[in-house]
Amino acid sequence: MIDLTDVTIRSVSVSAMDNNVYLLTSKTSGDQVLIDAADDFSAIRKLLDEGAADYAQGGTGQAQVKLIVTTHSHWDHVRALTEAVEATGAPTAAGTEDIDAIAVPTDIALEHGDIRWFDGFELEAIKLRGHTPGSVALLYRDPHGPAHLFTGDSLFPGGVGNTDKDPARFASLYRDVVDRVFAYLPDDTVVHPGHGKGTTLGAERPHLQEWKERGW
Repeated sequence: MIDLTDVTIRSVSVSAMDNNVYLLTSKTSGDQVLIDAADDFSAIRKLLDEGAADYAQGGTGQAQVKLIVTTHSHWDHVRALTEAVEATGAPTAAGTEDIDAIAVPTDIALEHGDIRWFDGFELEAIKLRGHTPGSVALLYRDPHGPAHLFTGDSLFPGGVGNTDKDPARFASLYRDVVDRVFAYLPDDTVVHPGHGKGTTLGAERPHLQEWKERGW
């Protein structure tokens, strides 16, 4: 758990594919955003309860999931989406171009630069096209410290996401990651990927040319 001034960020790894599920909880309102209901809803339910307890320590009333965001349409990131929607009643969001590939209906189509406001924090959608056509990252700008970027499968420690050795898809994803992430955000930005451990932009920035030259 990352305990920030205004929100907590909790995560859990689910499935044999080490999918990361993230939960942001406002300490002042209990508003929650769930990112990638990937698998194992029992683990996600526990995550939601733990986030609700973070709010209960400092607020009144009950925490509530206000939005479930799917970073991209691949099957391993949506296996618990139906259960999450049924349990929370929360609306869903995903990048516009990925919506048709997600079996669970999407309520909010995200475009690049969209801001979603919650009571106590906001998230900015950053479209990173290439791993899938509508992949989105979610940016939380902490007023009191480094930004936090939830990148799905578009950016990891050591490189961009899988583009199936397609030069056009790689070029698209690399360009978006460089222009919309590295040129936009400072080195202390914390990267929370869709699988495995996180990193910072500063740790990855020296390797951008290496990634470009190898083509993945």
